[in-house]
Amino acid sequence: MTGVIIGVDPHKLSATIEVVDQHGHLLGSGRFTTDKAGYAAMRSYVKSWRQRAWAVEGANGAGRPLAQRLLADGERVVDVPAKLAARVRLFDTGHNRKTDVLDAHSIAMVAVRTAGLRELAPDGELEALRMLADRRDELAQRRVQTVNRLQRLLSELVPGQRKRDLSALQAKAILASVRPRDVAGKIRRRMAAEELADLVAVDAKLKTIKAELRAAVLGRGSSLMEITGVGPAGAARILADVGDIARFADRNRFASWTGTAPLDASSGEHVRHRLSRAGNRRMNHVLHIAAIVQLRHDTPGRAYFLRKVAAGKTRMEALRCLKRRLSDVVYRRLVADARAADTGPGGHCGATLQSSAVDLHPHIDTSDQPLPGPATPTLRPTPPPRKATPPKAHASAS
Repeated sequence: MTGVIIGVDPHKLSATIEVVDQHGHLLGSGRFTTDKAGYAAMRSYVKSWRQRAWAVEGANGAGRPLAQRLLADGERVVDVPAKLAARVRLFDTGHNRKTDVLDAHSIAMVAVRTAGLRELAPDGELEALRMLADRRDELAQRRVQTVNRLQRLLSELVPGQRKRDLSALQAKAILASVRPRDVAGKIRRRMAAEELADLVAVDAKLKTIKAELRAAVLGRGSSLMEITGVGPAGAARILADVGDIARFADRNRFASWTGTAPLDASSGEHVRHRLSRAGNRRMNHVLHIAAIVQLRHDTPGRAYFLRKVAAGKTRMEALRCLKRRLSDVVYRRLVADARAADTGPGGHCGATLQSSAVDLHPHIDTSDQPLPGPATPTLRPTPPPRKATPPKAHASAS
C-alpha cells in the first residue's frame, strides 16, 4: 500500500484519525465530528497527503456510513477487522487500554503491517441490495414480535387454544369468534385487533420487499436462488455480506468465514474436531435454513444427511456436515456467477460449476474438514547414522 495510511476509529457522531507513513511513524492525528462540517474539516486536514488510503474499522458495520461517504468522494478505503485491531492493541505498550486515540493507532498499524486487507469499491447496486436485505430482516423480526404478542392475547381470550405458525387470516377467524363482555376482555380484544392490523401491514411489506429482492438478485445475474432452500432473502444476504468473492482464496476459507468449517481440536494420536461458533452468523443462519429446507424434501442433501447418520454420526453432526457442503455449493455458485459476468476471481483451483448439495461427482472430495489434508511437515528428517569405516590394513614389510 503506497502513500500514507489514515487509521479511522468511527463512531456515530465522531471519528478519530491517525495518519502514519509506511514505517508506522506518526504524521498527524485529530478528532472530527461526522456532520457535514466535521467531515469537510477531516478531508481538508488530510488533503496535503495526496497519496493516501483510509483504513476504517468495521467498514461493514459501525464504519459503513463513513466508508461509503469516502468512497463516494473517490477516496481509497480498506476494511480493518475489529479483531485484528484488538490484537494489535493487546500487544502494544498501552496495556490494552481502549481509547479512541489508541484505537485509531492500532487500526493504522494493522493497515501498515497486514497484506491482503479487503479494499472497498463503490457499488451502488450492492449497497441498495444490502439495505433491502437489512430491511427485510428487520420486518421479519417485527413480524415475530407481533405474532408473539397476538398469540398471548388470543390465548387469554380463548384459553386452551394455540395455533402454531399463526397467520393473519387464522387470527382474524379466532378473533371474530370472541365477544367478551367484561371491561378487561374488551380491552384485550381491542389490543388483539390492533396487533392483527400490524400483522397484516407487516405481511404486505414483506411481500413487497420479497419481490424487490428477487428482482435485485436476478438483476445481478446470480444463480443462488436455484439452490434448494435459498430464497430471495437468503440470496440477497449472501450477496450483500460476501461482496467480492475474490477475497476468499478457496472454499475452505469461505467455509471458515461462514462458520461451517469445524475447528481442529486434535491432540497427539486423538483426532477430533469441534463446532465453530466464529464466522459470519447471518451467513451461518442462511445456510442453516437451507439445510433444514433440504431435509424436509426429497433432495440430494437429505440423502447425504441420511448417509452420515447411517455412518454413525448424530443428527446434529450430520446437519453440520450438510451445512459445510452447502457452503461449498454457495461458494462455487458465486465463483461461477462472477466468471460468467467476466468480473470473477482468477486462478481458483478446483472450482466447479456443479451445484449439488452433496457433490456426487467422483472428482470432488467430501471436505467435511476445514483443511484438505495434513500440514506440510517443517522438521527436517533425521539423517541415517553413518557406518563406521574399517581401518586400512598396513602392508607387511618384505
